[in-house]
Amino acid sequence: MQVRASHILVNEEKTAKKIKADIDAGADFKKMAKKHSKCPSGEQGGDLGFFGKGQMVKEFEDAAFSLPVGVVSQPIKTEFGYHLIVVTAKR
Repeated sequence: MQVRASHILVNEEKTAKKIKADIDAGADFKKMAKKHSKCPSGEQGGDLGFFGKGQMVKEFEDAAFSLPVGVVSQPIKTEFGYHLIVVTAKR
């Protein structure tokens, strides 16, 4: 199984929670990724493409594979910072 996910990566949980609140209130995930993400994928709206198990750090992977399509995660802490993840497809 593979998932296609997008994410927004920031340094602080507080920032991630604020961005999540904005998205929950109607802000566009892709636009927020372009504006706030410190990951190069932010330029593509946070899109990471399809990936399988074993390709991402465990915390990120666990969240991505457990999320329903279209639901934005709570902040997920990894060694890189705090991620907001949305799964856009599964195959």
